[in-house]
Amino acid sequence: MSLDLLLLIIVVITALAFDFTNGFHDTGNAMATSIASGALQPKQAVGLSAGLNLIGAFLSTAVAATIAKGLVDAHLVTLDLVFAGLVGGIVWNLLTWLLGIPSSSSHALIGGIVGAMIAAVGGHGVIWDGVVSKVLVPAVVATVIATVIASAGTWLVYRISRGVDEQHAEKVFRRGQIGSAALVSLAHGTNDAQKTMGVIFLALMSYGSVSTSATLPPLWVIVSCAVAMAAGTYTGGWRIIRTLGKGLVEIKAPQGMAAESAAAAVILLSSHFGYSLSTTQVATGSVLGSGVGKPGAQVRWSVAGRMAAAWLVTLPMAGAVGSGAYGLVHGIGGYLGITVGVGLLIAAVVAIWLRSRRSRIDHTNVNDEWDGDLTGGLSDAEAPAPIGRPQPAYALRTAFDISGQSTALNPVTRGDVEREVVQS
Repeated sequence: MSLDLLLLIIVVITALAFDFTNGFHDTGNAMATSIASGALQPKQAVGLSAGLNLIGAFLSTAVAATIAKGLVDAHLVTLDLVFAGLVGGIVWNLLTWLLGIPSSSSHALIGGIVGAMIAAVGGHGVIWDGVVSKVLVPAVVATVIATVIASAGTWLVYRISRGVDEQHAEKVFRRGQIGSAALVSLAHGTNDAQKTMGVIFLALMSYGSVSTSATLPPLWVIVSCAVAMAAGTYTGGWRIIRTLGKGLVEIKAPQGMAAESAAAAVILLSSHFGYSLSTTQVATGSVLGSGVGKPGAQVRWSVAGRMAAAWLVTLPMAGAVGSGAYGLVHGIGGYLGITVGVGLLIAAVVAIWLRSRRSRIDHTNVNDEWDGDLTGGLSDAEAPAPIGRPQPAYALRTAFDISGQSTALNPVTRGDVEREVVQS
């Protein structure tokens, strides 16, 4: 097997791995508000989102063309450059997922590719007009528009329904949320799945198996990216769902429906025109707008500030990782270079995943009350047994804890004997 063919296979696999992380990273865009308001159970929500993401991936390829041809000079692209760009996107995606920050998977991918291109040939390999007009400007404009629409929609919904019994209104809007959440998932598939299609399309052009004048990726690329995105969505990015659903605003069904409708409208319009916007930023802006538009609602501006800071550094940070990955792989060169690159990527993924297990968030505790930060307020009964504590003691604690208050466990050491004393 030639080195170029090996590189192409690794790039395709890595691109699909990025698509998988994009799926679970962005599940919250569509389903966080529905889960938070009780319109859908967590597992039902991610299952519905996965199916509609799969369908949406087949409805548009305009964004794939933008990624493949509108941001970097396709004639200068090499396979190790594409691999390095994907490394930047994956690492940044996983780091922000670990922290529960809904940052942009799209900008992480674009930043990684642009950073690798700069490392390879310099800034002249980047189509800066395309980056500004098709990435940066739409990101700002779409987020602001989604915030304004969601805010106005939420205010209007509460204005119209102010004389209606609150419980009845909640019940009706929860049903409506199912439809609006489904529309966001469909819209997400039309935009985000296309980005990985564009990267694989770019790699195939570099390898020479697809003409640089081609306008559509091959069918197998579309199908594989759609499946990878749907599979990632079904795993449920519970950490980001928790931040969007519980950390930013306390969501009620009317707010959720307004936020989801605003996000879906903006994403679908952007996909139609081929803009590679951040669906995460649009969804977050919509949730923020739903809090602003509801009279008396509490918006946690400190959480919003951390999100905005992450958005600002996503492109340069992913670009830095992509640039470093390219320098390493290309600097070592040959089979050894790509082997080292893949090995370090796998090591980084495993390390981040192991770190996430220390404070596990899943469908059983994603809706627990927010208490200051991502893991604050998580119910003890759902948390994993503390590291270093014996399992019988953990069982005793959960058995005696019937009031929702944590029961203290005081280790008492006498000589070589350690006992666990349960105090109630």
